[in-house]
Amino acid sequence: MKKYSQWMADSVIQRKTDLTSYWAYEFGLTLDGIAEVWRQTGERKYFDYIKSCMDTFIGEDGSIRGYDVKEYNIDHLNNGKILLTIYKETHEEKYRKALELLRSQIEHHPRTKEGVFWHKEIYPEQIWLDGLYMGATFYAKYVSEFSRSMEEYDDIARQFIIARKHTLDEQTGLLYHAYDDARQQPWANKLTGLSKHFWARSIGWYCMALVDTLAELPADNKYKPELIKILNETMEALIKVASPKSHVWYQVPDCGDRPGNYVEASGSSMIAYALFKGVRMGWLPESMREFAKLSYHGLIDEFITETPMGTICLNKICFVAGLGGKPTKAYGERDGSFAYYISEPIVTNEPKGLGPFILAAAEYERL
Repeated sequence: MKKYSQWMADSVIQRKTDLTSYWAYEFGLTLDGIAEVWRQTGERKYFDYIKSCMDTFIGEDGSIRGYDVKEYNIDHLNNGKILLTIYKETHEEKYRKALELLRSQIEHHPRTKEGVFWHKEIYPEQIWLDGLYMGATFYAKYVSEFSRSMEEYDDIARQFIIARKHTLDEQTGLLYHAYDDARQQPWANKLTGLSKHFWARSIGWYCMALVDTLAELPADNKYKPELIKILNETMEALIKVASPKSHVWYQVPDCGDRPGNYVEASGSSMIAYALFKGVRMGWLPESMREFAKLSYHGLIDEFITETPMGTICLNKICFVAGLGGKPTKAYGERDGSFAYYISEPIVTNEPKGLGPFILAAAEYERL
């Protein structure tokens, strides 16, 4: 079988996919996937591509084009991970300074009363599953590289535990997209603070964040066994709601083939990646390996098409979904309803899907 990770990385480069127009988490996510291809193949062209993209943002003084610490947007920390990759290879001071700038946001980023980062300053008192991938994973990788502080590792681990405590549905084991600690948002249940539905990509963000952060936590971290238990329980719940035909996941995971629902590429790729990595690292049981393989073949069969130019495309990606904030043209208020999640545009070759697909394929190929 062809190496789909490398094929997709080559396709991204050949198509001249825009990964530099602004400081966006999904661009760093795609570059993280290409970085994994570089590690596995040793081909320098992939590293050079990553570096050339990020060099459009990073000034010699460590400043970052389009980034403002005081915006307190957790999404803007995600690209720190690819900067770390570049710094570790080059040891150029400008990357170290840029990393310190991003780390400084964590120092003052607003938190809930229990200490979990708000999703953004413009989304007060809100925990979104997406934010664990954006903030906690960069934080963990930064700590591993520069401080090895037990206190900081504990702070990172608690983010996952508290977020799950508030978003868990006891009946299904799935996690709701978001939680409003103030119970003020129109999308939030006034009693529980929860959004109305599960969303595949948000659970995917959480699962990817879990496996990537577990890889950074020291073996003796007191919270590590609890995080491994959370990973197992979340994966067990996700396997139960996967498509019985293709073994990938629906946009609204617990609604199956309800009219309008569809199997979605980005969330499915994220969950498959976390499954493979969890099994490889020994955090998930070997019994999940076979399902992981089925889900990988589902990714190829459901979402991948080859073009006449010899590139491949990733289809059926939800372009964007969120809660509150600016209303959408198609639907109006982002109210977290089933109708809202299926109303957002479905697109091809969007970076929020490309990066996770490359990462999932690379994990499959490691097996």
